[in-house]
Amino acid sequence: MNFFDQEQERLFDEELKKELAKIAQTVRHLSMDAVQKANSGHPGLPLGCAELGAYLYGHFLRHNPKNPKWLGRDRFVLSAGHGSIWLYSLLYLSGFDLTLEDIKAFRQLHSKTAGHPESFLLDGVETTTGPLGQGIGNAVGMALGMKMLKEKVENGEELFSSSKVVFLAGDGCMMEGISHEASSFAGNLQLNNLIGIYDSNAICLDGPLSECSSENTKERYLAYGWDVKEVDGHDFDSIHAAFSDVREKQEKPLLIIAKTVIGKGSPHKEGSSKAHGAPLGEEEIVETKKALGLPLEEFYVPQSVLDFFKKKNEREESIEKRWSERCGALPQVSEDLYQEIECLEITEPVAGRKAAGEVLNRCAALMPSFIAGSADLSSSDMTTIKGSSIISKDSFEGRNIKFGVREFAMAAIATGLSQTGYFLPLIGTFLTFSDYMKNAIRLAALMKRQVIYQFTHDSVFLGEDGPTHQPIEQLAGLRSIPQLQVIRPAGAHEVKMAFLAALEYEGPTALVLSRQNISQMEETRVSYKEGMARGGYIVKKESDTAQCTLFATGSELSLALLCAEELERRSVSTRVVSMPCWELFDKQDESYKSMVLDAPGKKVSLEAASSMGWHRYIGRDGLSISIDSFGLSAPQKDLAKEFGFTVEAVLEAIL
Repeated sequence: MNFFDQEQERLFDEELKKELAKIAQTVRHLSMDAVQKANSGHPGLPLGCAELGAYLYGHFLRHNPKNPKWLGRDRFVLSAGHGSIWLYSLLYLSGFDLTLEDIKAFRQLHSKTAGHPESFLLDGVETTTGPLGQGIGNAVGMALGMKMLKEKVENGEELFSSSKVVFLAGDGCMMEGISHEASSFAGNLQLNNLIGIYDSNAICLDGPLSECSSENTKERYLAYGWDVKEVDGHDFDSIHAAFSDVREKQEKPLLIIAKTVIGKGSPHKEGSSKAHGAPLGEEEIVETKKALGLPLEEFYVPQSVLDFFKKKNEREESIEKRWSERCGALPQVSEDLYQEIECLEITEPVAGRKAAGEVLNRCAALMPSFIAGSADLSSSDMTTIKGSSIISKDSFEGRNIKFGVREFAMAAIATGLSQTGYFLPLIGTFLTFSDYMKNAIRLAALMKRQVIYQFTHDSVFLGEDGPTHQPIEQLAGLRSIPQLQVIRPAGAHEVKMAFLAALEYEGPTALVLSRQNISQMEETRVSYKEGMARGGYIVKKESDTAQCTLFATGSELSLALLCAEELERRSVSTRVVSMPCWELFDKQDESYKSMVLDAPGKKVSLEAASSMGWHRYIGRDGLSISIDSFGLSAPQKDLAKEFGFTVEAVLEAIL
């Protein structure tokens, strides 16, 4: 018997259904008025899903608005983030840190009630959603994380066995490819703590769903290995029948297909795309309120609805308090973590990916929260935690996750894993495939979730696989994402320091690593504080007044040092700067940046990728030795010669 089974739950009877109906009508009332006041928003989902929301927040979900981060809570994800006012209305009514004034400030500057739900603005919003389908991936990650947490927490089986992750998705979520990737992954692991609700209203923003989709969603999810139930999304008895036994009897992920009417209650717009993405209009709102039997007063909230949630929350708070008393402490990170990583000896020369594999295994030994996974490439991107098993439907004790060839879902799931409040996920694939993941990385950066992306095969020098696999523009693309820390380390020591930077940063980090060996560079063996933490630092000082400064990252740093040696032989005083992380360098004070950048003479960047961005450091007249075309299929040495990444070619370009 789990902990929650011991708690008395309110009976689902006629009295409760009447109260839930009041909640649903209040959600409709608030949502219509807020969208109209903002003159912007999506009223169709809130009107169509009001009963679903009332049932979830009024009866099913177990959480404590006074302590919204407690680990044992149920989690709700609005994948169809355009319906945000529906969620805000429910959070306000159910007692989260939201006021009626916040509802009235919907979509206004610096409001908690942003256009799409943002987790960093408001408790109760488990994840930032909007780009359709990604909420499904986040929810899968949360559900997986809860299964894994059960194995780590004292009394975990008792305390977590009935906790659920619920998401609400619409037609757009279902059409986006990430819903396939994430749902297939969840079915393979038989995540029996995951419940999806599909708001099946047959209407898209542009018109009827039939104009762009005719698939059988039920059969699709059955094929993934999910259970599927169909309900009337406006009937509480039908909804309750689908949810009534999931705490005790759920064996697989469950999709509840809820047949709803978009914009329900609007006399002239319900059931059409006119209700989807624009305010109903003042006259239509008056007619809708009359049709629904609602007061014409704006933003009307019955006191009985607030009283209902106050009583519910008192019970939930009592459950959470007793849960906390029974829950053992989570395993903690070793106090010697940073020192252990700095002291790790790695034999050089070594490929960046292999050095990273050694560092991540040391991290895993010292951090119980550290988990790793890959998109069917763990043997190549070196993301395996040795001595630990692979997560499977039969066991969630391991720390290795096989995501399969599902890069987009992998990134969204990793974000969900981080949102459990405990796990630090590291996920890997080739750098060129970061494009598949870009939007999920972007949302992780927006939320400042701590995820590490281990991107290997970082340049044309991966060789014969050719231009389809050789990254060119990916580094520039990743560097353009705000709040994403991008690090391209040179040599084993910088790889170690890159991990320290990733562990220190309260946000996502992309580690960009070579496939080929990089020679040992004693010049990079400086402390974390004086090297990587600076983002860019001088690894070779000029012999006299500088006539040339070479800036480089990754595997090209060793080339820059060789070129500097030859330039000095030719009486050209040369400085070399390692620039592994632009984001960290840009955070330094102006005096330090000037000291590194403002040497006289010619400035040259060496990076086997797009030149985009380098002129901010080397100036308009600087020389960027880069690759602004697609690569070629050939051995590494031939490619270096072809694209001008040899000592001879660099000197010819400079002199």
